[in-house]
Amino acid sequence: MLVQLLGLLFLLYFANSQPNNGEVVYQDTTVYGVVGKAVILECGTTVPDMYIWSFTKPGTEAIKAVVYDLGQGPKIQKLAHTLGQVTVILKSADVSIDKLPVAAQGLYTCQAFYDIENSPVVYYYYVHLTVRVPVTKPHLLVSDVSPVEGSTIWLQCNLDNGTGPIQYVWQQENRHGNISAFAQGNTGVVNVTEVNRNHTGWYRCLASNAVNSEQSDRIWLDIIYGPDIPQIDVTPYTVTERGYSALERETVSLQCQAQSNPPSQYVWLYNSSQVYTGPQLTITKVLRMHTGDYACLAQNTYLNTRSKKTISLTVYYPPDGSPSCSMEPAVNHTSLKLRCSWTGGFPSAEVHWANHLRRAGEEADEGHDSDILLPSHDLFGNSSLFTCTGSHLALEQSVECSTRAYLPPSEPVCLAYVTTNKQYLMLSCSWDGGAPNALVWWEGPGGHETPKQENSNILNIRYGTARNGRPYVCHAKHPLLGQTKTCWLTLEAPVLLTQRRVVSVYEGTDVQLSCNLRANYLPTSQITWFNNHGLDILDASKYMLLRTSAWANLTVRDTDEAQDSGEYRCTSSNAVGGADLNVTLVVKKHPIPPNATLIRVMYIGRLRNEVELEWQMEGDAQQGWTGFVVQHRGLTERPGRRTSNNESMGRTEERLSAEIWHENILQDPDVRIHIVDRLTPTAKYHFRVMPFNYRTIGHPSAAKTPAEPPSNNYPAVIGAAIGGMLFAVIFTVLLLMYIFRNRNNSPRLHDMLFGLRHSQSRENINFPEDEGVSEAEGGGVPEMGSSSSQGLKIPRAASPLAAADQAPPMGDNEPVNVTITVQATGS
Repeated sequence: MLVQLLGLLFLLYFANSQPNNGEVVYQDTTVYGVVGKAVILECGTTVPDMYIWSFTKPGTEAIKAVVYDLGQGPKIQKLAHTLGQVTVILKSADVSIDKLPVAAQGLYTCQAFYDIENSPVVYYYYVHLTVRVPVTKPHLLVSDVSPVEGSTIWLQCNLDNGTGPIQYVWQQENRHGNISAFAQGNTGVVNVTEVNRNHTGWYRCLASNAVNSEQSDRIWLDIIYGPDIPQIDVTPYTVTERGYSALERETVSLQCQAQSNPPSQYVWLYNSSQVYTGPQLTITKVLRMHTGDYACLAQNTYLNTRSKKTISLTVYYPPDGSPSCSMEPAVNHTSLKLRCSWTGGFPSAEVHWANHLRRAGEEADEGHDSDILLPSHDLFGNSSLFTCTGSHLALEQSVECSTRAYLPPSEPVCLAYVTTNKQYLMLSCSWDGGAPNALVWWEGPGGHETPKQENSNILNIRYGTARNGRPYVCHAKHPLLGQTKTCWLTLEAPVLLTQRRVVSVYEGTDVQLSCNLRANYLPTSQITWFNNHGLDILDASKYMLLRTSAWANLTVRDTDEAQDSGEYRCTSSNAVGGADLNVTLVVKKHPIPPNATLIRVMYIGRLRNEVELEWQMEGDAQQGWTGFVVQHRGLTERPGRRTSNNESMGRTEERLSAEIWHENILQDPDVRIHIVDRLTPTAKYHFRVMPFNYRTIGHPSAAKTPAEPPSNNYPAVIGAAIGGMLFAVIFTVLLLMYIFRNRNNSPRLHDMLFGLRHSQSRENINFPEDEGVSEAEGGGVPEMGSSSSQGLKIPRAASPLAAADQAPPMGDNEPVNVTITVQATGS
């Protein structure tokens, strides 16, 4: 509406101003733009006097203003924000649209007015803007990514966006990486009929338009087929009338292959029973039991199809494995029985022991089983090796087996231990490691024997009934040994020892109490400590216990006289008996330190917030103290009723209430001076000092109140006195010079000072008979001494009569000698 109204106003204006010369020109152009990019819409080649840009959306007839310039600069309308970033190019009527959206497509009309004053011309520039959208990355769809060989499939290339026309190209990449064009056209669907295994590979589609070109991700097309009839290869390759054959102990490999996709699953059947799964069946050291029919079954699990092929295998074999040799003790471990056997095979195998063993054996039976009994006197050394030989027609060499008899590597071991509930004492005897196993048994002090057992034997004794100091003997017997070996245990009650029965220490120190076993007893004993109250040691903060199997040390931390002094007891017991030992701990207090005396307590500076204290000890050398406690407290005046002046003074002193003592601990026995700071200037304080010796604190010194600091006015007074004397001397000299030079104007004053005659004056001045003395005294400073100054001695003239009789008159211009003596003294 705005555009139509503006156009109508311009036409009326032109019609009224130039009715005969108006001209309208129309031009059409087409412009292509890309989404998100920039495009320029031109409005003539020269700048018009006025112009109006309008927009018409496709499918509508509405004309809406975008930008106009009526001679006062371009004005961009709100509609322009929906068409992208619209700007007017400088010094032209062209319009630039950046970040072009799809909604910007349509008809743009620029109404340009030229030469309005003379011969107006109106141009209509119709700009048809087409916004092209780049093709997006295509998505390849396949009706079946795993089709069965011979079936039909289709491939579809889908685009989310893109301006047509669009061209499609399908590419195939085989297993070897070769890429070829599979199909192409302007449609996004390709049909493939009767697919075969050669179609297996990677597929992608490429989509392109006038703006760009994009390709999809690859999709693997897997053609399903098979399986074909299997092929069986046998290694080693030996053919008989019945099929294939192999010798015993050979390695036979059966390989099965069948073309299929997915690859075939192979199952091997032996005599119709499944024995293996996989393409290759390997029989290492094939045996007789492996003779029979072997079938390879190939299966395509995806298609649920299968194929099969069967072969026959015959095995010639000796007995399984090798001869078996064994031995065992016989005749109460006084003889050794050897046995050799090798069963199976065809024909039966033969076994036999070495000739010397057969001759020495009391029994010999050659054949499938061969047993030999060897007495101990025919066996020699700590170990003996016995060999049996087996032979078979199917074997090129004979097969042997052997067995070894040997003594245990160490001696018999005897141990004693107690059950958890302390009901029994168990004596264990073992002699392990031999072949065959040894025979062991116990013999007690009364001749009682336990039943004989192999390798180990345990004797149970009720707790507390074992005999003290009597040995318990263990006997051990082996077929290779003619004599019996023994070991024994002697059970004893524990005995406790200590380094010191009485231990004395000062308070605050850690002390260690020791308790030792005199020997390593059987059964083993454990040391237990009890404190001075008869309780077991449990408090880890107060006590520390270190123990081994032979000793136990108890450490008492931070000893205290009242708490830790007394009898401590260590005990130890076993199944035979027990013992205890008392250790006395004496904890002594530290000596009381000597007294300290405050000799100086004084404020530092005028602020009165720091006090310096100085004290001294009784005796010059340190006599048992480790530090000092400096205490101070404030004194607060409590209000009270005053009846008279004298009584008021007494009541004020009586109503000073003391606060609690505040402490500063100085852990230095050599310090004698300390400064207490952060005090309240207006408060009154008491100070005292106490020496301490570890936990023992001495008597506090007498409390003192700090004195005021000495005054610093003494230098100022001395300076003022000297300044005053200098000023008086200078003033006197100037006054005498003035009187002397003006003696005609003031003759009386001149004669009074210098006399009537110059000779007399000179004599009187040079040899004065009288002197006036002036003294100036300085005020004293509290506690800092006093100072005084000697007055100036000013010469005075003699009497006029005496001067007239002694000297003749002199002229006025005769020079006069004046001597001025100034004497200043100070202390």
